[in-house]
Amino acid sequence: MKVYLDNAATTPIAPEVVDTMIPFLKNEFGNPSSTHFYGRQAKALLETSRRKITSLINASPSEIIFTSGGTEADNMALHCAVRELGVKRIITSPLEHHAVLHTAEYLDSNYNTELKLVQVDEKGHVDLNQLEELLSSSKELTLVSLMHANNEIGTLLPLKKVSELCRKYNAYIHTDTVQTMGHYAFDLQELDIDFLTCAAHKLHGPKGVGFLYANRKTKVSSFIHGGAQERGLRGGTENIYGIVGLSKALALAYEDLESHQKHVQSLKSYMIEQLKLAFPTVAFHGDIEPEKSLYTVLNVCLPETTKGGMLLFTLDLKGIACSGGSACSSGSNKGSHVLEAINADVSRPNARFSFSRYNTKEEIDFTVKTLKEIYEVNL
Repeated sequence: MKVYLDNAATTPIAPEVVDTMIPFLKNEFGNPSSTHFYGRQAKALLETSRRKITSLINASPSEIIFTSGGTEADNMALHCAVRELGVKRIITSPLEHHAVLHTAEYLDSNYNTELKLVQVDEKGHVDLNQLEELLSSSKELTLVSLMHANNEIGTLLPLKKVSELCRKYNAYIHTDTVQTMGHYAFDLQELDIDFLTCAAHKLHGPKGVGFLYANRKTKVSSFIHGGAQERGLRGGTENIYGIVGLSKALALAYEDLESHQKHVQSLKSYMIEQLKLAFPTVAFHGDIEPEKSLYTVLNVCLPETTKGGMLLFTLDLKGIACSGGSACSSGSNKGSHVLEAINADVSRPNARFSFSRYNTKEEIDFTVKTLKEIYEVNL
């Protein structure tokens, strides 16, 4: 049996998305910047996809800039905030994806922006009282950049409350929704934010495509130079078939969102129950309360074992794919900066299991059974 439980790293592309993309890979090869028939056809597909996406999140087509994925979109948001909007101060958290943390550090070093890290508790919740203190303590124009849900431990940010705090102190707000777009409903007319980022491959779409939402009230300029594509805001020929796939993946996600949420949450809750029965000393990193936790992610602290350092490798050999944290950091010699920030117990084996609508209860049973067998051999 093969079990894929690493959906926070990437999701399998939905068959319907593949079917939608194939005609454009085969026949609709025009450059949308060309003025002839083939170019006009490609341009129409591009703008139809843009309108479809904005209809799903209640935004305007002019507010969507297609990118190569979430990392580029995060970089663009932070750079534009500093270069175009005059931001002198960035507030973020130690739990952010490195696409945000490393960019903020770069801007701090090279653009003389002040970088502040808001504190988090042992479950990964941002200290909203300290955030307000940071916002009120300076008159400098500020950008708050906080992810909607952590990609390693799943803790959710109360995004509306943070947005309201930012508006109270005239700060800009950027949120990385790479892990939550397509998994929660977004109404960007009701949710008052400046920047939001998305990557298609986290919601059963293709890799190499995503978007930056930039509120129409927010001035941005090109981050990648070279052409007038994306209304002059992103040089480079648009990835038409990828964008078509992104729009289809997002539409599929929202067709039956409530059913998907219930199914995946039931898998996560079931795995928590089964792990508690199998391992009485098991613990979980981050918040696991459904209303405070991303339902697709479960970060587990397992009992000590003589083969703890080989646990993920052993699971892989037995057909189970999971991870120890962010896939973007898997080549690093350092441990998880997220687990370090919440003072997690890293002396015991840690594993991140992340679920999708394609997973089943039988796969959870197989995974827990396999874990028990591994421990019986190696304890």
